[in-house]
Amino acid sequence: MAAFLAVIFTLFLGIAFVFKLFGISIFKENPAGLPNGSMGHFPFLGETLAYLKPHKSNTLGFYLQDHCSRYGNVFKSHLFGSPTVVSCDIELNTFILQNEESLFQSSYPKPVLDILGKLSMMLVSGDLHKKLRSVALSFINTSKSSPVFLSYVDKLSLSFIHSWRSKTQIHFFKEAKQLTFYLMLKNLLSIEPEDPLAEEILGDFLTFMKGFVSLPARRRISSTLKDAIKKREKVMKNGSHVRVDFLDELIEKDCLNDEEKVSILLDLLLAGYETTSGLIALLVYFLAQAPSSLQKLREEHQSLRKGKKDGEPLNWEDYKKMEFTSYVISEGLRCGNLVKFVHRKALKDVKFKDYTIPAGWQVLPIMLATHLDPKLHESPFEFNPWRWTDPASNKKVTPFGGGMRICPGAEIGKLETAFFLHHFVLNFRWKTMEEDCPMSCPYLDFKGGLKLEIEQIEK
Repeated sequence: MAAFLAVIFTLFLGIAFVFKLFGISIFKENPAGLPNGSMGHFPFLGETLAYLKPHKSNTLGFYLQDHCSRYGNVFKSHLFGSPTVVSCDIELNTFILQNEESLFQSSYPKPVLDILGKLSMMLVSGDLHKKLRSVALSFINTSKSSPVFLSYVDKLSLSFIHSWRSKTQIHFFKEAKQLTFYLMLKNLLSIEPEDPLAEEILGDFLTFMKGFVSLPARRRISSTLKDAIKKREKVMKNGSHVRVDFLDELIEKDCLNDEEKVSILLDLLLAGYETTSGLIALLVYFLAQAPSSLQKLREEHQSLRKGKKDGEPLNWEDYKKMEFTSYVISEGLRCGNLVKFVHRKALKDVKFKDYTIPAGWQVLPIMLATHLDPKLHESPFEFNPWRWTDPASNKKVTPFGGGMRICPGAEIGKLETAFFLHHFVLNFRWKTMEEDCPMSCPYLDFKGGLKLEIEQIEK
């Protein structure tokens, strides 16, 4: 990802230099009704570098704080090579997300399209988006309450817990990514962690995500997934194969071609690898700084174990009883801001209150800003799960987007997180390093990889 940003910066700087050299300006006269703001000093580059400057993910960062104080919660800018309206206003954000396809459309910079692929659910629109999303949702809705899947989440979480018992320090973010990636591999493709293919795919994913411009790594992952599809198709033709995972379901979808099947698998692997692991890491970080929240969480999970035999795995009914756990997860999403913003484009001139967003302009709804807005949340920079006892909190937080593009895997990510937390809080005490904190780069990262000092709880 760092290399990805470096490539974008280099691209922007190169084009900006050419425009400056020949005295070319791409800034046109501003249409009427635009919000106040600044377009930056360089053509094409605009304010992109300032906008993408890393900052703590539970803060606004200097760029947003400065621009909101100068221009208000809605302002114009020039970002990622496009004239842009930036929204830190929850009403406008909701309006944008709820009017997908009619007034706004997903529109990411070309480097993102090249990397994720033209068929990624994050990028496609219209009937194709509905078709791919429907297939993914079918898998997720079936999995989240499946006893086989839930038992495996419990089993794999415990195996990671057991592997840490002889250690005093762990690099937690890396461990969390391995855990969630192996969970997705098992559920999607029936590949166990000890399978050499699991290590091969994980290695390619690490290369892919580290640079986020590693197209060879993406091609290798795609090739591996295509091979898996072909091999499974041969087995299923024999007629003796029992349906066991998402790949079986995917192959039975006559409406999908091979490229679409690969794209769905890649999307789900990516989501499981990045989003859920990020959520788990955020919660472990915040709970270390919030002893009262950790104690309440531990008490809830101790109570859950009282009604279970030793070694008995968690189930769907257990998950539904985790009330305070759900508050902790929601608060972690609000404070940690896994997704800082999304990219949209106005399909036509759009009027909202006193503003006009011109057709073709980029629009960036900033979820982070509304999550940390003191007008919406009392003491917004404080990690306080008890605020979620008020159901109205749900209407003020959009960690998974909204509208027809709301993250399809949100619930399964929360479930995996809850099961892991159950075992982690009952088995360990932990401390974070003073300099380690969650960063928005704009993707989530930790300065030191979230290195933990751990101590096993004697039972």
